Amino acid sequence: MIKSLFVYLLLCCCLLSYGQIVINEIDPDTNSTDVLEFIELKSSVPNFSLDGYVLVFFNAGSTSPYSGTASYYAIDLDGLVTDVNGIILLGNLQVSPAASFIIPQSTIQNGPDAVGLYIGNASDFPLITPATSSNLIDAIAYSNSGNTSATALMTILGETVSYNENQNGLASTQSIQRKSDGTYEIKTPTPRANNDGSGIIYNGITVSYTSNPINEGQNFTITFKTDTAVTTNLYISFTLNNGGFTNSDFLGNLNATILAGTNSASTVIQILNDGVNDGDENMLINVSNIPSNYVLLNNGISIRVHDINYVVRPWGSPIHPTYGLCPSTVPIGYYSSLEGKSGAILKQAIQDIIANPAVVRAQNYGDVYDVLKTADQNPENSNQVWLMYVEQPRSKLDYQTGTSGSIGFWNREHIYSQSRGGFSDGTSSTPDGIDIWLPTDANDIPAGHADAHHIRAEDSPENSSRSNRNYGVDYNGPTGNVGSWHGDVARALFYMAVRYNGLNVINGNPSDAIVGQIGDLATLLTWNTTDISDDFEMNRNNIVYTWQMNRNPFIDYPTLADYIWGTHVGDTWFSSLSNDNFDALKVSVYPNPAQNQIAISGLNQKSTIEIYTVSGIKLMNVAFSGETQLPLNLASGMYLAKIISDNKSVTKKLIIK
Repeated sequence: MIKSLFVYLLLCCCLLSYGQIVINEIDPDTNSTDVLEFIELKSSVPNFSLDGYVLVFFNAGSTSPYSGTASYYAIDLDGLVTDVNGIILLGNLQVSPAASFIIPQSTIQNGPDAVGLYIGNASDFPLITPATSSNLIDAIAYSNSGNTSATALMTILGETVSYNENQNGLASTQSIQRKSDGTYEIKTPTPRANNDGSGIIYNGITVSYTSNPINEGQNFTITFKTDTAVTTNLYISFTLNNGGFTNSDFLGNLNATILAGTNSASTVIQILNDGVNDGDENMLINVSNIPSNYVLLNNGISIRVHDINYVVRPWGSPIHPTYGLCPSTVPIGYYSSLEGKSGAILKQAIQDIIANPAVVRAQNYGDVYDVLKTADQNPENSNQVWLMYVEQPRSKLDYQTGTSGSIGFWNREHIYSQSRGGFSDGTSSTPDGIDIWLPTDANDIPAGHADAHHIRAEDSPENSSRSNRNYGVDYNGPTGNVGSWHGDVARALFYMAVRYNGLNVINGNPSDAIVGQIGDLATLLTWNTTDISDDFEMNRNNIVYTWQMNRNPFIDYPTLADYIWGTHVGDTWFSSLSNDNFDALKVSVYPNPAQNQIAISGLNQKSTIEIYTVSGIKLMNVAFSGETQLPLNLASGMYLAKIISDNKSVTKKLIIK
């Protein structure tokens, strides 16, 4: 009984602690282009840490896709602290006095909308997250017209009143402010001040800098600025150390003085180039020992330092592909058991290799980040990973550890989506290294949760956008992508459909309610041909092999897919007939980029060239013999040139200027 009472009291104390902060004021509709928007929080005690809180903005209107009850913006409040009045201001750069957190202008919507203060992190609320009452501390619903169409959102957040910022006809010059009884009134804004006029407005100090990120060998300037001119000299000291970033990584004065009668001072810091690739790092501006009549509006500022001594691999990225430069590490005889087989017997023989319980190892999901940092490394910069769908690199440091969807971060994308595969959360998320693994076999569906052959580094919001949609018939990547990932996706899905019993790749747009089905097979077979396996894909196949002791055979032999699902179903397989990339290094298409014509060399026999869009639409089909000049009339962009000769083919990417 005493133990139960102690637990109850402890829980009450925790809830009371989290209940000390409320939404104090909000000004979403301001003059002209909304450059004075802000939101203010207030704690019941001064200098209250906001670690563990997140502020979430919800749209209750009809603006797609954030309509109904969906989030459109979230601010992680970790590192922020209220001032001696218990107030913290978050707002646009033009708000005066200055805000502790800068919100991009025109971000806060005019309503009918709502804002919720939660226990949690911004990563818990990726874009278009439905509103919830779980872990909710405080909320406010508002509009600038009296429109109460936020009813559904208000119900979820437990709000019964929507406050009209325009009730006095002065929405652009008034704000919504909390009163002592917990209700709100509309009056002239009071940013960073108590709404009743009491308290002291301290002279705020804002820290700014000239660049983020910054490269080794460069200089940058840190500036300290007060709201108003200081009456006596203000001495400011700070540090930059953070983890592996130490005093040996920079030169410069870690002190600045704002002279009496002025309101700013700057210092220049030089980031040193040590000539060694230590990887990208984050330095941290930390100011200390501020006099009591000042308030520090921002602190603990992280600045990315890019190491310029990165390693460049000899092969290209997926949008600048190369072929034949990364040798395969497939062991001699690895695929010898496939020779002379066909149909279901061939498929089973492939599974016997890649799901062999005596050889293959199952790693866990926690290890996948370590796998991807090597397997998906950007060939042009060893400190980055390559993001598949968005076709761009990102620093290895920016990996997402929370819920998917956070802008600027990357995470682990399951090409065969977890819900469709039936292996959601099938393995541990705690990494334990390459030497700790479990045995596995073809029936070990949970192992698919961490099978790196179908998991890729991806932009976190784009990962959320793809969700579990089928390829080709539903999902085709973000707008403007050139499809450099098409073949990679196809070959990953072909691998999964053979590696694990019960997983299938089928035609059409199958429902996600049917576990074990993903589409579209016809699209994937086309993608396998038009986006051929390159050096980047071969390198990741080699690396995943070191962890799992199995390979993706559809990367080593892409035409195997046609013998299992495509035009060669039922035909007998021989590896000597499988080399689509016949004399790939000898066949040339030039110039590339081209304008009005191309030349083809490296072939003496009768051949055919087919020109496709990156989505697989055939535009041209021309027969030729020997070296040929081919006139073109194509719009600027990327195309695929498939050259066919003697029942073999090679596909090359073609750029038209």
